[in-house]
Amino acid sequence: MIRTPILSASTLSLVLPASAQPKATVAAANKAALREPSRAGYIAAVQVYPYAEGALYRLYAAPERVTDIALQPGEAVTSVAAGDTVRWTVGDTTSGSGEGKRTHILVKPFTAGLRTNLVITTDRRVYHLELESRASGAMAALQWRYPHDELIALRRDTEAAAAARPIASGLAVERLNFHYAISGDKPAWRPLRAFDDGRQTFIEFAPSIAVGEAPPLFVIGDDGEAQLVNYRVAGRYYVVDRLFGAAELRLGGKKQQVVRIASAQPQRRKGQ
Repeated sequence: MIRTPILSASTLSLVLPASAQPKATVAAANKAALREPSRAGYIAAVQVYPYAEGALYRLYAAPERVTDIALQPGEAVTSVAAGDTVRWTVGDTTSGSGEGKRTHILVKPFTAGLRTNLVITTDRRVYHLELESRASGAMAALQWRYPHDELIALRRDTEAAAAARPIASGLAVERLNFHYAISGDKPAWRPLRAFDDGRQTFIEFAPSIAVGEAPPLFVIGDDGEAQLVNYRVAGRYYVVDRLFGAAELRLGGKKQQVVRIASAQPQRRKGQ
């Protein structure tokens, strides 16, 4: 049996002539970065590519057919450059208005069998396209979806929903105890107030706590020792599933900032 040797990249660099090595490297990188149309990527007649920085996107065109490249709504084009501007026509137009205004780059080849590239720069990103013309089978349109933007929007919606959600249900206003004193340092994250409902303790912060480093909470035991306590974050509140006589928020290394929260009245028992 004849075995075909598998050459690694380092071995290949030794086999290929020095003049061919850069060309092979570029060809391999471009091939790995190239995104081709797929059946799963079509919505009606529009090929939708997931956008990734540095990727190459294939566009198949045909003579007497215009392919529409639709950008993200609100995205502004800064430049469009094609490798072959003699045998390819590249134009642009817009659709919609206001925040929904969308730029379209229109591409048409003069004949089949042509290949070139297209670079579109905008105020948000850069698109690299590989254009190929064929006798038939032109793509009607292509556009992108933006996973990074979708993730940011999902995170923003989740945070907004969490901020709007009540910190607790079934709170009886007449049972709330606001007799807590806040003392110590005055960092930006210093809480506004603390209160309890006889079962849980709530520590309220300013809205800016969402964009800064949040301090951990320690409960001071009867022996004066600080113990890390379990709590959850609900919007701009810390919710502790117990009552305490005193607790401290601490943040920092050698020069630690400490804010003390102490009950100003005898601690109530659960259910009282």
